[in-house]
Order: sequence, then C-alpha cells, then structure tokens
Amino acid sequence: MAGMIEDDVLSATREAYDGAAVEYAQLFRHTLHDSPLDRAILGAFAEVVIASGGGQVADLGCGPGHITAYLGGLGLEVCGVDVSPAMIELAREAHPGLLFDIGAMATLDIDDGMLGGVLSRWSIIHTPPQDVPDVLAEFYRVLKPGGHLLIGFSASDDSSHLTQVFDHTVTPAYRWWPDHLAAMLREIGLTEVARMVREPEPTDRRQFQSVQMLARKTFARTASASS
Repeated sequence: MAGMIEDDVLSATREAYDGAAVEYAQLFRHTLHDSPLDRAILGAFAEVVIASGGGQVADLGCGPGHITAYLGGLGLEVCGVDVSPAMIELAREAHPGLLFDIGAMATLDIDDGMLGGVLSRWSIIHTPPQDVPDVLAEFYRVLKPGGHLLIGFSASDDSSHLTQVFDHTVTPAYRWWPDHLAAMLREIGLTEVARMVREPEPTDRRQFQSVQMLARKTFARTASASS
C-alpha cells in the first residue's frame, strides 16, 4: 500500500508540473536576477564543492533548468534531474549544452558516492513527510565523502509544527521546521554547516520564511543508522 501511495503522489506531481511547465518556466526564468541572497548561497555552495575536490553536481528537481545553468556558469560540472518530462524538455531546449534526465529523487540512477554536490531547491516539498527520510538517504548515498548538499524549503511557523501542509497551487506541499529537518540530515550523516533564513517580502503571495541549508557528508552510515 505504501508503494502505491508513493506512486500516486509521484504521478500526481509529474502530471501537475507537466501541465504547468511552460508557465512555470516563464515565471521563474529570471528569478535570480532580483535575489542577491539566493545568488550568494548558490555561490557559496559552488565554492565549497570546488574546495572539497569538485566532481559532478546534480540539481534534483531542476525544473526548466535555469538554476542548473547558473551553477554551470559558476564552474561546476552539473546535470539536472526532474520527474516532469515536460520540464526536462524545456530545460534541454533552453540549455542544450547541459545534461538533463527524467528521474525521481528517491530512486536516482546515479552510482554510490558519485557526486561532489547535490542541490535540492524546494524539490522535497511535495514529498509526504513520512517519505522524506528515504529521499534524504538517497541524497546521502550519491554524495561522495566530504560532498555537500544545499537543500531549500519553506519553514513551518514554529517548533510545535514540525511539518505543515499548504496549498502550493500546482499540487499540495509541505513546510518543515528547520531544526527538525537539520536533525533528520544529521541522523543519516549529513552535518549542517550553514543556514540562510529569508523573511518573506511584503509582496510575496505566501508569507513563509524560506530556508536554504548547507550540509556536508561526514561519515559512513552503519547498519543501525540505515535501518
């Protein structure tokens, strides 16, 4: 039954983003132009990946590929993965020099320890909370020792709400209490090294804090840690 629910959620997310792909690409194509803080954290991510030995970086939930391309411009060897075929088609058209593949974050077609960095920019928000640990474990699996994860999400209101569901317009989504997500990362061997919290602008449709958390793969998981 759990697998069926996961498949249903994944299918619903894929169909929703396929239907919204063109509008989404137009809406967010220039999102970094007006966001110096986002450019700063992406720049820091690129620097620590390179300083830790480099290697390929995967932008998971890449959408139309604009952030993937930005990371490529910062000197990273980057590829994009998204569950939506329509998004991947748009990404390939817009950025023909980069590699984009259709795929699900919980079952990546990437070898163990292959990546120097993983970017998950608001891509976990549609995953049911009970399934997020499996997704984070997959991030851990594909990172090499010392590799870095930059994960972005919307924050819940306070520590009494570890997760909160909200209307994302495209498909239902979840907010997370930042310390709770940091603890989940730490449990699987991804240690938080930095966190950027941005307050909503008065013009933002959703008055949520935005969180971008940088973590590093620090130890090999034991059998008990992975059970």
